Amino acid sequence: MVVKTDTRAAGRFGLTLLRRRRGSRVARAGAAAVEFAIVAPIFFMLIIGMIEVGRAIMVQQVLINASRAGARRATMLSSTSTAVSSTVAEYTAGVGVPTVTTTVSPDPATAEAGTPITVNTSVNFANVSWLPAPWFMGGKVLSSSSVMRKEGF
Repeated sequence: MVVKTDTRAAGRFGLTLLRRRRGSRVARAGAAAVEFAIVAPIFFMLIIGMIEVGRAIMVQQVLINASRAGARRATMLSSTSTAVSSTVAEYTAGVGVPTVTTTVSPDPATAEAGTPITVNTSVNFANVSWLPAPWFMGGKVLSSSSVMRKEGF
């Protein structure tokens, strides 16, 4: 390898400067790999956390809408608890959230007009996570509740 030097900088200072430049390239050869090894786990955990929280927010919104649809169904005059549960199940299955637990209180078939009817929906996050084993929200249960008054006179 031929190194060209300026004749004005050929003194001791100029040669040391060239040696430092050449030596620094060799010393920095594995620096990028070490920096990546330090930053990569933090970066990947951040990405996995964003995926889990994003999915949890999406499923929570689905549960809110499903309980609202179930409560609307429960307020009708000819409604039953089975009809409310099937309305919630159809809504959640349509958006890819299976295994939702639905409770209706009191039974719409026996409730009098003006009685508030509560529809609760819940799902274990581990059943709806996009990751094989959720890290941050593995044991959480997402739930929602809607209350509407029974129609009639």
